[in-house]
Amino acid sequence: MAMEDDAGIGSLVQGLFEEKGGLKVLLEKLVQAAMAQEVEAHVGAGVYQRGIQRRGWRNGVKPRSLKTRVGELALSVPQVRGCEPYHPTMFARYERSERALLVACAEMYFQGVSTRRVQEVLGALNGLELSAMTVSRVAQELDETLEGFGHRRLDGAAYRYLIVDARYEHVRVEGKVVSQALLVVAGVAQSGQREILSWLVGDSESESTWSEVFSDLKQRGLRGVELIVSDKHGGIVQAAKRHFQGVPWQRCRVHFLRDLMRKVSWRDVKELMAQVKAAFRPEERVECLRLAEEVALRWERRAPKVAALLREGFEECLAVVGLPSAHRRRLNTTNLLERLMRELKRRTRTVGVFPNRASLGRLAGAVLLETHENWQLERNVYLSMENL
Repeated sequence: MAMEDDAGIGSLVQGLFEEKGGLKVLLEKLVQAAMAQEVEAHVGAGVYQRGIQRRGWRNGVKPRSLKTRVGELALSVPQVRGCEPYHPTMFARYERSERALLVACAEMYFQGVSTRRVQEVLGALNGLELSAMTVSRVAQELDETLEGFGHRRLDGAAYRYLIVDARYEHVRVEGKVVSQALLVVAGVAQSGQREILSWLVGDSESESTWSEVFSDLKQRGLRGVELIVSDKHGGIVQAAKRHFQGVPWQRCRVHFLRDLMRKVSWRDVKELMAQVKAAFRPEERVECLRLAEEVALRWERRAPKVAALLREGFEECLAVVGLPSAHRRRLNTTNLLERLMRELKRRTRTVGVFPNRASLGRLAGAVLLETHENWQLERNVYLSMENL
């Protein structure tokens, strides 16, 4: 069997540059061979082999796809019985968020609050036995990994920019379903790479909760911050002023534009948005403010609340003026985290109501770690720091 596999891999290597898709098929063969070796060590015996070292038995295979840079691999993951479930090591990074979702659903199941939908999700996500021991073991593995990631030291590099955002999820606390805030901080390092720096589950986006996040970041060695980007939530703004004195704050322009849109009829939205966006276009702060005042004067009679908001908040959206164009484009909003929040929502929607705060933090952390690792694999830096 091994000789046949070797021969098959050899022929693939030989025709690697001759046939389209050869690299993908080669990678499938290599991963499949690696899993065969792993499951042999896992059960303590080869195929049809007898011995006192055997800890379990092979129990067929389960189809599994794995997305890679050369395409989606179609794999057959060995299943076992009579021992601990087998988890291919090469899937670990890709499985974290899926396994966290499994744990969240399973916790609901064991607490007696499961629904038909939860049972469907559990069936689709795994081929394992849903025992309390299995759930506890998987949760412990995830918690250990996330603990190391969420508390890693940050003093190895300076982080010029922080992007801050939050979303709310439903969590069961002391027998009641309540809304809990998931606070997330991303950063752009001096190298130009983006990273997930922190996340926290709290009762709300209060100043004290955000202060806890920022204080932890500083204790872990965060330094070199030159700009903070967020929406105008009072808790974020006040905590940022307290912990990062003198650091400019950029109000998210998308959130600002949404606030303006709510103050006019839908018939006037297009006209107003065009005028405000034109005021953001100049590369000098004074010119931007001059154009914004012209827009405010134009709308003062038709929509006085628009004029008032422009005079009150427009300048808060100009902290990025003076930065290189690529930096301005990527830092004038919280879009970096908005996309990530949508991905989190896609995962958390499956659970609906989390059984506890730890379950929410675990699933969010797994998704964030997966995102962080994908960012580190990017060939191009997120922002070039050469011209600063």
